[in-house]
Amino acid sequence: MTTDSTEYTLKKSDAEWREELDPTRYSILREAATERPWSGALLDEKRSGVYTCGACNAELFPSGTKFDSGSGWPSFYEAINPDAIKLVTDESLGMVRTEVVCGTCGSHLGHLFDDAAQTPTGERYCMNSLSLEFKEKAE
Repeated sequence: MTTDSTEYTLKKSDAEWREELDPTRYSILREAATERPWSGALLDEKRSGVYTCGACNAELFPSGTKFDSGSGWPSFYEAINPDAIKLVTDESLGMVRTEVVCGTCGSHLGHLFDDAAQTPTGERYCMNSLSLEFKEKAE
């Protein structure tokens, strides 16, 4: 993973993260793995609410910014606030991409792409379902 835990307000040891997260979530959130496209439980989530970090529960994306990008992963065009996420240069796999991590704990969420002309920002935050939790808005 490309992040440094000293930059984040929530700091835990690798052992603590391993104890709290199941192996698949640990692999995605702490080792920057990617789940298979079209496999995530939150891909088709349509209820009103907020998406939070799957590791620390920090609020990340409002449901109103979620859109169907056709990519096979939950996609959003804007974070809940600028501090909710951090962007990190990712030079893995022989390419340069922008990694999106939780602004609170530094866990890997997915990547940011500028290929969403259909959105108000033109951006696509392409997230792993397993890096997120969903909290439904109380009516």
